Amino acid sequence: MTKIIKSITVGIILALIFIGCKSVAVLPTKTPVKNANLEALAARIKSSYPKIDKVRSRIKATYDDGKRKQQVIVQLRMENKKTIWLSATMLIPIAKILITPEQVSFYEKFQKTYFEGNFDLINAPFNTSFGYTDIENIFLGKPFLDPGVGKWKQISNPQHYILIPQGNRSGLQPTLFFDPVSFLLKEQRVLIPDSSYSLTIKYLNHLKVEGKSLPSLIEVTLFDGNKSQRLEMEFTRTDFTEGISFPFEIPQGYSKIEF
Repeated sequence: MTKIIKSITVGIILALIFIGCKSVAVLPTKTPVKNANLEALAARIKSSYPKIDKVRSRIKATYDDGKRKQQVIVQLRMENKKTIWLSATMLIPIAKILITPEQVSFYEKFQKTYFEGNFDLINAPFNTSFGYTDIENIFLGKPFLDPGVGKWKQISNPQHYILIPQGNRSGLQPTLFFDPVSFLLKEQRVLIPDSSYSLTIKYLNHLKVEGKSLPSLIEVTLFDGNKSQRLEMEFTRTDFTEGISFPFEIPQGYSKIEF
């Protein structure tokens, strides 16, 4: 009997040691769990992603570079993984952008210029490699990198789950900040390779539309090591509808922008 008791005791101790050494499971908490199970955390994060087909929003966009501040109203229409359509107005229409996985098209009425081509319009100034999915993810509040793919490291923080990618990776390598209760993305920071630029995207607020959590206030800051350019996007109206279109036609007589 003594041997049986000893065996049970040893088994319990070993089980406790084994459980204590394992990563802690992830549940909604006000304070992030240290040494969280990153696979479970990634699953919770992905479950918070909004599942949409088509969405349209009205955005109050404010640009501020420290010297001047300018505000425009932007109409956003988006079809998941297919099309992003943006129309900007300042009392009158001033510009339109149409983005698909294959190309970027753009025209503006002040200088009467346009662009049709690949993602050089976005990437050329900073030597980056943004694609369609990256831009769509900004509007949907999703990270540039999937935290469920590849190796990640958790950085201890009292407010957020902070994840940084590990190993040899090409392209963007963001530092990701997630809310410990909702698991929504609150911030991502990116150092632009081979430059002094850094990009920070903060999701300052979310709203629920038909049960889906979408960003309602996004702050994008580009810092060149000396000064910052900031774009704030306040979503004043968002809804889902199948009956949206993406009208886009470059006016006659406009000059093409070359890269």
